[in-house]
Amino acid sequence: MADIDRVVGVLAERPAPSAPEATGATGAATAAGLIDRPAREPVIVPANPAQPIADVAVEQHLNRWRFLLVVAIVWIVAAAAGVGLYYWWYQSLDKTMPVFVVLVYLVSCIVGSLLCAMVQNRPVMSATAIALMSAPFASTAAAAVLYGGYVFGWIHRT
Repeated sequence: MADIDRVVGVLAERPAPSAPEATGATGAATAAGLIDRPAREPVIVPANPAQPIADVAVEQHLNRWRFLLVVAIVWIVAAAAGVGLYYWWYQSLDKTMPVFVVLVYLVSCIVGSLLCAMVQNRPVMSATAIALMSAPFASTAAAAVLYGGYVFGWIHRT
């Protein structure tokens, strides 16, 4: 009971809500009171706004040949990784570790691609991000060639 009396006492001590500033004779807010408020100072726009600045030392685009070179280098490394991982998976009796390493490889390609994509004003890093994101495709293609070699008998099994 004492708790209820204390809560009622706290509620009774609250101040009444304040009336809006723009009220008429009836106590309701009027449009005239809202419109007649003082306006802010007008914003002065300069006649010649600032022009964007391009840094001459930083490349703004990437040549096609340089893009293809970056993608080819990353894909060659990825193809070697794909062949190595498939060979390891094919030769091992317990497939757990090779499959785990493939998962780590895929996650590292994705995370590396996202980190490279966050670098600003570096077109070569953007090309590296694209190449890293598509590196598992190159790994799969190279592993498919090795698989075809095993299936068609071009490569003898050991």
